[in-house]
Amino acid sequence: MIGSPTATSLAVLEMAQRGQFEEIRELFAPSLRPMVTAEALRLAWATALEQHGSVTSIGTPLAEPAGPGVTAVKVPLTFEHGVATLVISATATGSLAGIQLASAAAAEPMDEWRPPEYADSGYFNEHEVTLGSGSLAVTGTLSVPNGDSPSPALVLLSGSGPLDRDETIGRNRPFKDLAWGLAARGVAILRFDKVTYSHPDEVKRAENFTVVDEYLPATLAAVAALRKHPAIDPQRIFLLGHSLGGTVAPRIAEHERSIAGLVLLAGGSEPMYWSVVRQLQHLASLDPNTSAASAPAIAEMSERARRVDSPDLSPSTPADGLPFGIPAPYWLDLRGYDPVATAARLDLPILILQGGRDYQVTVADDLARWSSGLSASPAVEIRIYPADNHMFFPGTGPSTAAEYEPAQHLDVAVIDDIAEWLSNLGSAPR
Repeated sequence: MIGSPTATSLAVLEMAQRGQFEEIRELFAPSLRPMVTAEALRLAWATALEQHGSVTSIGTPLAEPAGPGVTAVKVPLTFEHGVATLVISATATGSLAGIQLASAAAAEPMDEWRPPEYADSGYFNEHEVTLGSGSLAVTGTLSVPNGDSPSPALVLLSGSGPLDRDETIGRNRPFKDLAWGLAARGVAILRFDKVTYSHPDEVKRAENFTVVDEYLPATLAAVAALRKHPAIDPQRIFLLGHSLGGTVAPRIAEHERSIAGLVLLAGGSEPMYWSVVRQLQHLASLDPNTSAASAPAIAEMSERARRVDSPDLSPSTPADGLPFGIPAPYWLDLRGYDPVATAARLDLPILILQGGRDYQVTVADDLARWSSGLSASPAVEIRIYPADNHMFFPGTGPSTAAEYEPAQHLDVAVIDDIAEWLSNLGSAPR
């Protein structure tokens, strides 16, 4: 540990220039270290130098919050033949959470979120809500359309990790896009900060914490709040889950029988720990110069995934040998859950939306499972957006994590299709 996030970032840059990549690897948080190799770091830096030339000057770092306990430090770099931004995510204690060489524009301070053109705030009102009680209560935002008729409502379930109510990623807030876009079309939206975002320390101390604890209490509280709201039709409350939120949505609906239907945005159907391996393989394939160096990290993650599948996995299995250092009870619970089979038992209308360029949840793997397992369910609709990535941001070419950084908005076609689907199920939202 070196010190503050800014001090850590400058030290990492200095280490890279001196070729101390093993030392950089050791600065990563223990749960991430197995997925990082010194050779991959070395090749990535060498590739940057080959493309841009040597570093000629270093600008003033800009530190900004990037989630609970994590700071993103943006270091502007001028090379002989170009400019770029070294973005280093670090914890308050100096551990690394990520390194990325981004565009020069990434060095700019994050602007306030600007509404997409398809969202007119004049059609709805918003207010803060508290879900649950006690030390693990969370807060959220309820967007309620104007009008005299009760509205249908969606409870939004964000993806994996400690995400806020807007599912903020980089400069973007896809769940706020979704909320404003749909509220402007007559659909009430309740989105909330995950318990892992609001109470990370309490979650770490909780024994036997599972994905049920991660999603169920706040979601049930959200549904209960909507059922009591005078502007909401209690018979038309739906769940919308993105990524891991889509994976767990059928499980929540099986528990809460008042749910009227599900909208799954890039909902994972394959085991999450194996989908991470697939993601690493995809990212490695994008650059032939560094793909070989990624092999040890892929092998390590594959071994950790096999430990989750092993019949020897027990609640006492050490977390430091499992994916992301997450304790065994979480994985034991998740591996015993089949989202597709659960969805098939529900007898609910389900809308499944999938980005064609998504490498995290894919058409070939995850969507194929949903399609096959729900083929006998007449109330299931599937729509693919060929240009969209995992966040439903349109683009071209193979998708990369760097696509998520520039300011952009959720594909309006997704907003329109959800509103249309809800309209077809009952009285039409505006």
